[in-house]
Amino acid sequence: MKRCVVLLSGGIDSSTTLAIARSEGYEVYALSFRYGQRHVVELKRAEDIARSMCIIHHTVLDIDMGQIGGSALTSNIDVPKGRAISEMNKEIPVTYVPARNTIFLSFALALAEVVDADTIFIGANALDYSGYPDCRPEYLSAFESMANLATKAGVSGKARFKIVAPLINLTKGDIIKKGLELGVDFSLTHSCYDPDPEGRACMRCDSCILRKKGFHEAGMTDPASVVKI
Repeated sequence: MKRCVVLLSGGIDSSTTLAIARSEGYEVYALSFRYGQRHVVELKRAEDIARSMCIIHHTVLDIDMGQIGGSALTSNIDVPKGRAISEMNKEIPVTYVPARNTIFLSFALALAEVVDADTIFIGANALDYSGYPDCRPEYLSAFESMANLATKAGVSGKARFKIVAPLINLTKGDIIKKGLELGVDFSLTHSCYDPDPEGRACMRCDSCILRKKGFHEAGMTDPASVVKI
């Protein structure tokens, strides 16, 4: 069976990406990170999502990016609230975590090489996102090239690594529709950047606003808003 590594945060995009990889017949190795994020509740959701899809290989790695700081997700910096969608990608927001996707993809690449997987799935999106530079197609293409130059499997010809971003050109509404087609239980997912101590979404950060927009476009109510979090 062909194998892949899927970066799984516990949100809408990564959960849908996981479902896509599974539907394409991959043996999935899901990879999540405890990196000092204030929304650490997402890891519980990642575990729930993996379990709901019968993923038996799920690794959570500890990386304390809070020691580096520089982001509202890992430092004592206010998370922007109440912004219009048109404002979100005018500049790189303070919720950008320096080099996060590069770090995550590097660990995913290491895992892929160890488990003989040649494909890494990431839920990056270039339409409904908050202006992060490491969610762009050109970045993912550059990382793929690097992956094949920087690994034993790549330079020996044993593997040709691929970075797959199946959601890259989809709206949030389209992503939700695709997830529903594949049986994703979105009530298990978490998107908020600044949840309260009980893990309840703030409903005002960029991620919450984009999530609300997506479910509106999909013509449905967010199931996470009607269940106990």
